[in-house]
Amino acid sequence: MEVTVPEAKLQLLASVALERMGIAAEDAALAARVLVLGELFGISTHGVGRVESYVERIRIGGIKARPDIRVERVAPTIARVDGDNGVGPLVGMRCLEAATAMARESGVGIAFARNSNHFGPVAPYSYIAAEQGFASIIGSNASTTIAPTGGKEARLGNSPVAFAVPNPGGSPIILDMALSVAARAKIRNAAKAGLPIPDTWATDKDGKPTTDANAALNGFLLPIGGHKGYGLALIVDLFAGLLSGAAYLTHVNSWSETPELPGNLGHFFLLIDVGKLGPQEWLAERMTDFAAILHATPPADPAKPVRLPGEFELNHLERQRREGITLDSALVERLQALAGRKQ
Repeated sequence: MEVTVPEAKLQLLASVALERMGIAAEDAALAARVLVLGELFGISTHGVGRVESYVERIRIGGIKARPDIRVERVAPTIARVDGDNGVGPLVGMRCLEAATAMARESGVGIAFARNSNHFGPVAPYSYIAAEQGFASIIGSNASTTIAPTGGKEARLGNSPVAFAVPNPGGSPIILDMALSVAARAKIRNAAKAGLPIPDTWATDKDGKPTTDANAALNGFLLPIGGHKGYGLALIVDLFAGLLSGAAYLTHVNSWSETPELPGNLGHFFLLIDVGKLGPQEWLAERMTDFAAILHATPPADPAKPVRLPGEFELNHLERQRREGITLDSALVERLQALAGRKQ
């Protein structure tokens, strides 16, 4: 059964659930904001349901409730952020703050994080940056689920990356994507239902494409675009993992297999102050024209007009902010239990 929860109420519920695990109130609110925005965008796999896994890892010592997050400026526009094994969305927000401060001063700023954990969906960070007038490229590495092209052992994570450009006259354009053709959650759902999967989604344990969902769960995810997706996943890990000083490739601990160990994930946040390139009117006019050219494309299927990246998610956000966020009632009950309250 589904229920509808107002944004403010869900923000409070997620914040209190994290706060009860020892996270400082301000930090809990920052972390919850990322997850609630994920729900607003419709990215439920990376929304408030993640509170449960974060809480469990705090309980078993895999994540610190009270990290000493340190920001070190190593150049006027470059910062290193040591997350001290804190909850990932909190480390992510501290990185975003650091990159924002440098970009305001110098026009561009990049923050690299290490000693972090799963930091939720990328789109919320991109959205927050865009609302403040910054274009961005943001990415994180992840534990291994993808085999290199031609290989039959996982060496790369399904690392998410997002690109965004603000629009003073309307909605930003946000491309947020992981680098596999399909998420493991889709494959798990197919396995539970006894259904086949497309042979482009995953391989079996020997690296051979398969339509058997169970074999795929014992194998590897396929990257988008074949060898090009492999290359992109590799580059994201070079920026997020290697350059940040975090773990990379097979050095990343799996949160599902070894939840009691620090993940030592890495992230990068590159922000550009587009106000340095021209006045708001200039950018608004160009973004409006840019979108209009694409929207005017004759659709192959009249029922499916051409959309911009992130347009569906941003429409979802606007609707759910008006009408409330639709959630599974069982999830809401579990969050209430974690928060120690009945609502």
